[in-house]
Amino acid sequence: MQIKKEIILGIDPGTASVGWGLVEKVGKECQLVDYGCIRTKPDKKLSLRLLEIFDALSDIIKKKRPDIVAVEQLFFFKNSKTAMAVGQARGVILLAAEIGKKEFYEYTPLQVKQAISGYGRAEKKQIQNLVKELLNMKEIPKPDDAADALAVALCHAYTNQKLIR
Repeated sequence: MQIKKEIILGIDPGTASVGWGLVEKVGKECQLVDYGCIRTKPDKKLSLRLLEIFDALSDIIKKKRPDIVAVEQLFFFKNSKTAMAVGQARGVILLAAEIGKKEFYEYTPLQVKQAISGYGRAEKKQIQNLVKELLNMKEIPKPDDAADALAVALCHAYTNQKLIR
């Protein structure tokens, strides 16, 4: 019997910072592949920031060759302007995944917390510590956006439920 192996690219969307994290799942085990953050400058036009996100993410998909893309779903924002911008960033992320011919899944923050900790209302620091432990890392991944992206990747590895493509 052959053990299934897949590389999952988790993404924490934003406009100033897009966290990304790659996890390899072999059978039921997960291990860290890589992680980082795409940063854009707030003084640039939104269209240029979105282009930077698209180009950087397309490059990551091309070089790292994930099998799956999992993205944290927009949930709740107090500021509608911020929500619109992050929604546009999600659109660019979806486009990069589609052009890269990758399956695309989304998970709510509640689903991510539930999958990682077993409790949907877990604190951010608790999730970051669990990501560190689950991926046998020496320290919590930095920046927070990258840690969140790794949590999304792990969520997909543990649940794999909501295809939106």
